[in-house]
Amino acid sequence: MAADTPSLFAPAVREYVEDYLVEDEVLSLARQRGAQLGCVPIAPTGGAALSFLAAALQAKAVVEVGTGAGTSGIWLLRGMVADGVLTSIDLQPEHQRAARQAFAAAGFPTGRTRLIHGEALDVLPRLTDGGYDLVFVDGLKPEYPKYLEEGVRLLRPGGVIVFDNALWSGRVADPDEQDLATTALREVARLAREDERLVPVLLPVGDGLLAAAKR
Repeated sequence: MAADTPSLFAPAVREYVEDYLVEDEVLSLARQRGAQLGCVPIAPTGGAALSFLAAALQAKAVVEVGTGAGTSGIWLLRGMVADGVLTSIDLQPEHQRAARQAFAAAGFPTGRTRLIHGEALDVLPRLTDGGYDLVFVDGLKPEYPKYLEEGVRLLRPGGVIVFDNALWSGRVADPDEQDLATTALREVARLAREDERLVPVLLPVGDGLLAAAKR
């Protein structure tokens, strides 16, 4: 790289990327509501990546771990086919109430979403093997390795699993950071890289996305 070439992580470059697609009022309101509830939504750049992947896969069936206030769900639904259904799992009823309001404000009929209240690791085993095009995970970070195991089972061949917060504000790159969340994020990245069933990529958008396609 030439000395005068700006780094991918230079503030001006990052700002340019983040401003490429601007969230509309519906997404902005969902993001604000999420902040009020204490659930940090996916970054706009990460949301745009989800929408892109859903469209590229022509996704009809998607599973989401972590409903939040509906921000990621809107991005996913906007990329999915017109009759696609999003199954979203969350332990907090208040989060799912906020998400329902956000989905309605975005114009999605109730039949496009299936919100399941419960622990993801209790719900995921009940879902159909190979029945989903895309799995998005933004749940409890220490459980990420277990979500990978369940998510791969749910994917059809060619399907994709995506984990948010894969860079964890840079903590995954610091060997001195050894808390449960950080070590779990490193572990899920390692597992995805070493799994012969998967083709993984680590994307430096938002707080980092780890994506892996099932062969």
